[in-house]
Amino acid sequence: MAGHSQFKNIMHRKGRQDAQKSKLFSKLAKEITVAAKMGMPDPNMNPRLRLAVNEAKANSMPKDNIERAIKKALGGEGENYEEVRYEGYGPGGVAVIVETLTDNRNRTGGAIRSYFTKSGGALGETGSVGFMFNHVGEIIYPAKAGSEDKVLEAAIEAGADDVASDAERHTVTCAFENLNEVSKALEAVLGEAESAKAVWRPTTMTALDEERAQSMLKLIDTLEDDDDVQNVYSNFEVSEETLAKLTAA
Repeated sequence: MAGHSQFKNIMHRKGRQDAQKSKLFSKLAKEITVAAKMGMPDPNMNPRLRLAVNEAKANSMPKDNIERAIKKALGGEGENYEEVRYEGYGPGGVAVIVETLTDNRNRTGGAIRSYFTKSGGALGETGSVGFMFNHVGEIIYPAKAGSEDKVLEAAIEAGADDVASDAERHTVTCAFENLNEVSKALEAVLGEAESAKAVWRPTTMTALDEERAQSMLKLIDTLEDDDDVQNVYSNFEVSEETLAKLTAA
């Protein structure tokens, strides 16, 4: 079981809650506007928009901000953003996937490449590291949503593939293409999820020593600070001892 591993996936330490609220809300609003432009402006009729709105709510984004982002799409305002995924290797050979929404592919590509290069890594072609990840749906409920048995039963009925529970949360995994249906079925039984989104989950991990772990953390921070970057995924993990040192630094 992953919970007994001597290593800790760095993504457990870093999350959206660590980001500055203003920057986070800006990225969430961008996703909502893009989703609304690509389909119906009604979350109930647009799976991607529904998930984007739920993610915004889970991060305490004000209702007015959400409605404003949807209206922006209805009014034809804002830039036409393009979804571009970048893949590469960070310090120590860590596999990294970067999802972006950009109105200028050249600007974004140049910036992403420079971040990788300065960290001692290298940007690769699309697909260069993607094979080391599974693109899945991830639905998270707080532990108080129900017992392990209750959540497991609900997940099986909803058509999910797996459930991992610990003292803080229940993490339900499903096929990427079934995310909307599974999340709706779970909501009917367990209530609104804490988070429901598509993620890139690594199938193998790469452990780093303290020095390279610091460089990798800096790369992740730099990428997440870029306005065009929506999500960053990696197969980076560190030992509990190293993580403690980095956290205390």
